[in-house]
Amino acid sequence: MEYIPLLLQVVSGALGGNVAGSLLKSLSLGMLGNTITGIVGGGIGSLIVDEVFSSASGMGVLSPIDAMIQILGGSLGGAVLVAAVSAFRSTAAK
Repeated sequence: MEYIPLLLQVVSGALGGNVAGSLLKSLSLGMLGNTITGIVGGGIGSLIVDEVFSSASGMGVLSPIDAMIQILGGSLGGAVLVAAVSAFRSTAAK
């Protein structure tokens, strides 16, 4: 298993979660909550985006396009999961 894609997923997921939390202040989980939820969402989002835009190279080398796919999937996945968990929490609290 290569660790660079995993590192890209984790970092971009955490950043995406914190950006979503700062943009949507009413749905923020706090810095730690946004980071942890973003990391989980980054992993899930990267897996989904990687399957949709799978590379045809198959050479085992992380190309720049593959890296961008990991970053895009991680940041979007982190942001979406933070927003979804926050919305669910606020709805369940009512």
